[in-house]
Amino acid sequence: MSSSNAQDHHEDSEPEVLDPNEVAEEFNDDGDVAMDSDDEMMEDGDAQEEIQLQNDSIAYFDAHKDSVFTIAQHPKYPALVATGGGEGEEDDAPGKGYVIDTSAAQSRPVLPPSYSGEQQVENTHLQHIFEIDGHTDSINALTFTLPNGDYLVSAGLDGQLRAYSVALSDGQAKIAFVANAQEVEEINWVAACPSTQYPNVVALGASDGSVWVYTIENGELSIVQTYYLHTGPCTAGAWTPDGSLLATVSEDGSLHVYDVWGFAGVKGLVGNNGQTVVSLTEADQRFAVDGGLYSVAVAPTGAFLACGGAGGAIKIVSLPRLTESAAPAPRRGAAGKSKGGQAESSTAGTILASLHTQADGVEALSFAPAPHTLLAAGSVDGSIGVYDTARGFALRKLLRNAHEDFSVVKVEFVRAAPGPAAGWLLTSCGMDGVVRRWDLRGAAAGALQDNEQKNLVKEWRGHRGDGEGGGVLGFVQGETGERIVTAGDDGVVLVFEA
Repeated sequence: MSSSNAQDHHEDSEPEVLDPNEVAEEFNDDGDVAMDSDDEMMEDGDAQEEIQLQNDSIAYFDAHKDSVFTIAQHPKYPALVATGGGEGEEDDAPGKGYVIDTSAAQSRPVLPPSYSGEQQVENTHLQHIFEIDGHTDSINALTFTLPNGDYLVSAGLDGQLRAYSVALSDGQAKIAFVANAQEVEEINWVAACPSTQYPNVVALGASDGSVWVYTIENGELSIVQTYYLHTGPCTAGAWTPDGSLLATVSEDGSLHVYDVWGFAGVKGLVGNNGQTVVSLTEADQRFAVDGGLYSVAVAPTGAFLACGGAGGAIKIVSLPRLTESAAPAPRRGAAGKSKGGQAESSTAGTILASLHTQADGVEALSFAPAPHTLLAAGSVDGSIGVYDTARGFALRKLLRNAHEDFSVVKVEFVRAAPGPAAGWLLTSCGMDGVVRRWDLRGAAAGALQDNEQKNLVKEWRGHRGDGEGGGVLGFVQGETGERIVTAGDDGVVLVFEA
């Protein structure tokens, strides 16, 4: 989540932590009521309100004292999950995080359709196996390094980047602090580089607009690159699938794609600044987004990216082809495909499409795994737009009320779903406190725009939402999506089983 959002939650919210042992109970208000209020109730014939609290989780973790801003999952051992947040309501409350092993969560038995009784399986109360401390302000970004998860990296509103070694042996994780660095006042995001050639590399974006790339070698954090092209806070960043390029966006409305390892420079594809292969700012009216950019995602082919911003704007921009195996970008507005099922290549930095379907900011983007060609966009207006990148980025579906009137915080395709739904399943969470899964197969845009229930596979509840002091600020779901672990604004981490 962005630095500004973390600060808003840190300073303004007063989350109430739900006791998981009470989630199935009904509560009647039997407190004292003034005589005139009682008379009014009797006259109106209103019964006392019953509140049914629903919890679909199989396990919970409740050690956080404040909102859980961020969550990360180990790439090799998905049961190993790190969470981060703050430690209180004070302005100077320290950051705090934990590492938990969700494999302890007990699955609920699959019951026959004829069974009508209640399941007597209690939620598993998870315990942490490691505490992430040392931050002096909220932890708002976490990641395990790639490709093997050798390190866990935490970042905070205090500007610290802290690294922890992660060793897995006989099903046990041994975690230890190894190094820290602090070059900026606040860090907004961190992202692990997926390159196998350059393992254990992370990038971060700061509130001053700077972008930093670090490598962790022999337990030490070393600076690889620094960039100072953004003039406003850097709000999001994403690596290309091969880890050769890094794309970042900013509140100033700019997009920069950096040639981190020099591959583009060898091919003569770097711009005049000697750092980027793509640089677009609001000075180009075709790219300008009033209010700035807040999300970015790169297509699985590495041929183009999407960046989302204020007012529901999405810009699709082509990327250079650095390797022979990389797929070329589609032509601007292209609906057809060239030989081999791919569109013809285009010049890097070309604005392939400008999409504007949703009414408010687009702060969540996700591409479907190859060979599928879907792009999902979550909006502050509560909707999810789904576009087909192989058909001129045409709108395939608009789930108008995906999370009612509450912000969609994250959307992510299930990367390795079993069966015919593979590549079509999308998971989302929002400030309504609900996690939902969608099957995006079916009719094209128009037929189902006002009936998203036909696309809804399942939803999971358990967090406070609907303005009651909470929402879901993030989740992880592994490759198969069989278990979803959430970060709650109410200070609770829940494990749901799909």
